[in-house]
Amino acid sequence: MAKALIVFATRAGETDRIANLIAEGLRFSAVDVKLVNVTDIKTEKDLMGYDALVLGSATYHGEMMAKMKTLLFMGEKAELEGKVGGAFGAFGWSGEAPDRIFDTMKNIFKMNMVSASLRLKSSTIEGGIRMAQDYGREIGKKLEGK
Repeated sequence: MAKALIVFATRAGETDRIANLIAEGLRFSAVDVKLVNVTDIKTEKDLMGYDALVLGSATYHGEMMAKMKTLLFMGEKAELEGKVGGAFGAFGWSGEAPDRIFDTMKNIFKMNMVSASLRLKSSTIEGGIRMAQDYGREIGKKLEGK
């Protein structure tokens, strides 16, 4: 069974909710999922041993949360090349964080990314339930055969 790690940085709880919905979608695809708050990641070794890595951060004042930025620096040493990846996040106004995370995972880590990042506006999270679950399913589809 394929294994996925979802790491999220949340400010008001919305990105945590999205992470849980993506995890549901992955579980629908028979993927073993571990869900972790970014504050619980201490070294790059915490990112190793998974077939997929899904990172999420809220956007606050146009930026990803500081702990997620730190995690991305750790990720450079985590041997992630070729692993399946996805990026997501909640936002109130602008929503840059998921795209920046996605680009880092694709271009710096050289991961096998899904089609795009998942960005959900905080006020529409309830309407995004299916979108988040489907994002998990998309990641699961890339993991088929692992």
